[in-house]
Amino acid sequence: MLSLKRIYSLVGLIFLIIVLSFVVFTTWYTVDESEQAVILTFGKVEEGITEPGLHFKMPWPIQNVEKLSKETFSLQFGYEEKDGEIVEFDNETKMITGDENIVLADLVVQWKITTPSKYLYNADNPEEILRDATSASLRSIIGSSKIDDALTSGKAEIEASVRELLATLMDKYDIGITIMAVKLQDVELPNEEVRKAFTNVTDARETMNTKINEAKKYQNQKINEAEGEKTALISRAEGDQSARIEIARGDVAVFNKLYDEYKNNPEVTRQRLVLETLEEVLPGTEIYIMNDDGDTLKYFPIRPLEKEEAKPQAEGSGNNE
Repeated sequence: MLSLKRIYSLVGLIFLIIVLSFVVFTTWYTVDESEQAVILTFGKVEEGITEPGLHFKMPWPIQNVEKLSKETFSLQFGYEEKDGEIVEFDNETKMITGDENIVLADLVVQWKITTPSKYLYNADNPEEILRDATSASLRSIIGSSKIDDALTSGKAEIEASVRELLATLMDKYDIGITIMAVKLQDVELPNEEVRKAFTNVTDARETMNTKINEAKKYQNQKINEAEGEKTALISRAEGDQSARIEIARGDVAVFNKLYDEYKNNPEVTRQRLVLETLEEVLPGTEIYIMNDDGDTLKYFPIRPLEKEEAKPQAEGSGNNE
């Protein structure tokens, strides 16, 4: 029969083994490659461990470890995908654009936990805060955008603006979350009739833009043609100007030479000018110069006589042959 002392010793040994086993098993921990750890000393955050592998700490309850994932998470706003099926939440995605139109907009937010201590202890539910901030950011940007931008070419700009605003809110809330990307999934009108009407308006606007572009093209063509004609006229006018200036310079030179001759021989020059003027005014006219008083009319049949003399000479040359 065991004594009371021996029983106490055995119980003490068992308790010591239990305590030592507990201490041994709570002084080391492993961090996976996709994990990051936070060490707490009596509930106070001491440091973060991001390197994978085996690590040691003080035993519980002195130090404790909280592990979080380093992977990128996806927040689906406006819809939820389960078992390959998509469930949409129209009440969550319905919002008003800057030009007072209603659209349905949903998106995906890619985010990561970059500061585990802040993620764990700066907010009770950081994912709920992220969802509310996403809704506020999207509604703010859509509310300041036009419906055409939201439905067509302005989606990239809206995505960038939502990401910037959401990142600013996350920095302000300081909950250890970093926004990696924002992607609009669908931006559409609330029902088929509205979509059809908007499509008709869009088609009409495209037709208008096409007509405007064609008119501008025709306008540019005509302007270019007019510019070409103007340039040609200016060039022709400049050529005529240069030619007339040169002619005038030649006339001036001729006049100066005539004037010099006139100063040397006035009478001869005067007669020469008269004869040249008569040749110009009466081309092909026979002119006879006579030195008399002009009391009698004189007739000089010189040309018929020349013709009569020319005939015998022609006949004589023919007989000789």
